[in-house]
Formats: sequence, structure tokens, C-alpha cells
Amino acid sequence: MEKYAVSSDHQKIHYQESGKGKTSLIFVHGWLGNAEWWNDQQKYFEDRYHIVSIDLAGHGKSDTTRKTWSSELYANDIKAVADAVDSSEIILVGHSMSGAYVLEAALKIPAIKAIILIDTLKDLDESFTEEQAEEVMFTHYRNNFKDAVKNFLPQYLFAEQTPPAVKERLQREFLQNEAETAINVLKPLYQTDFRDIAKQIQVPVIAINSDAYPVHIENNRKYLKNYDSLTIIGVGHYPMLEKPEEFNRILDQAINELI
Repeated sequence: MEKYAVSSDHQKIHYQESGKGKTSLIFVHGWLGNAEWWNDQQKYFEDRYHIVSIDLAGHGKSDTTRKTWSSELYANDIKAVADAVDSSEIILVGHSMSGAYVLEAALKIPAIKAIILIDTLKDLDESFTEEQAEEVMFTHYRNNFKDAVKNFLPQYLFAEQTPPAVKERLQREFLQNEAETAINVLKPLYQTDFRDIAKQIQVPVIAINSDAYPVHIENNRKYLKNYDSLTIIGVGHYPMLEKPEEFNRILDQAINELI
């Protein structure tokens, strides 16, 4: 079922809802993504859990007229949906940039039981400033966004084994956005020190990471009191799309450890 919640700045936030169960799994996509990235997880888990997948503001079917972009407002998008579904037990699942935002949202939602991070925040000691993002990424996007999507981003986002259909789908979805939109919705990730937020998290956190880049578990445990990481082999940055069956098994394992 497709529904809408209203965020703190009056943006309408689209979400899909299905399934049943005491525990709600709220899935939040990464940069330029949408709720449909989680369709395989919805089908796999909806017989046991209440499944909710969100379009953040500026993405999918949600409003795109936000005047300013911030991590706080993204967290408020997630909170608005969590409030709307009115669950007594929530596990937040955040992919890529939204790993940071589910941490921030968790501080606003009393019903949070646990957090699952998908290929994100692999080393909280590694800081990447807005200035660095401008130099390394945003300049490419402004100069030629299509070329950046086709030739620059793949070296960071995809693995050798990433299915061509997944690459084509993601590149097609990315190119539905203008360069400035793509930059604006990503900037908040580099404007907040999420280590301070991580220190406040009281619930357990499990990460599911690809093997494309190393995970620094001990560094993350300096900030997250209860953190662990599971690995999925042979995927790039989108394990839920690249190897959905294996990803679902690992996600199932993570959930079972948390409830």
C-alpha cells in the first residue's frame, strides 16, 4: 500500500507499507534511490514483519521542493514515516548516505529497537569534508553529470560481478536527475559530524558490507557502543540489488540477532 507522511518542513514523504508482525522494518535508500530498491526485501520478509520502504524528500515519489537540505531534515523524513506507521518496535535499515540519517533519526524515535547499516559508515574515523567532496565529486557532476554517471561513478559503486542490468538500471535512474539536484541532496552527508551522533546511539547496530572496501570495526566501536559487521562477497555498493537472495539471507541473520 502506498501512503504519504508529512515531514517537519511540510514535504510529503512517500512510503510503501505491507506485511504483518510486531516488528517494523523501515528501509531507507541511498543517494538518488527510491523505495523500489527494496522490493526483493519486501517480498522476502513481509510474511513475518511489517515492511515499510521510504522515498526521502527529493527522491522517488516524495516532494522535491525542499528549500534547504540537511541531515536533520532527512532524519525528520524518517521520523515522519515512523510516527505515521505507529509501531511499538522498529528496526531502521539505512543504505549508503542514509546510514548516517538513520542514526540521526534513531535519536528521535522512541520505538527504535536496532539499526542495520548497508554498505556505509565503514570507518567513522575517516572524515570527508564538503570541500573534499566538492573537489573530488561535485565538480565532475557539474561539468558533465552524464559522463560522471557513466564513467566516473562506476569505479566506486560497482564490482566486477555487478550484473549489467543493475548497472544499467541505476545509471538510468541517476540520469533522471539534474546535476545540481544530485549535488544538493548529497551535500548534507558532508556537513555533519556523525561521530557525535553515533556516540548517542544506545541500541545495537549491525552492518552488512560488501567486500569492495575494508571495514574498520574497532574504529566504529569507539563511537557505536554495540556494533558488528557482516560481509557479503562479490558485490559493489548495492548488495540488495546485485545479489538479493544472498543479501536477504544475511539480513535475516542480522535481524534474528537483534530481536
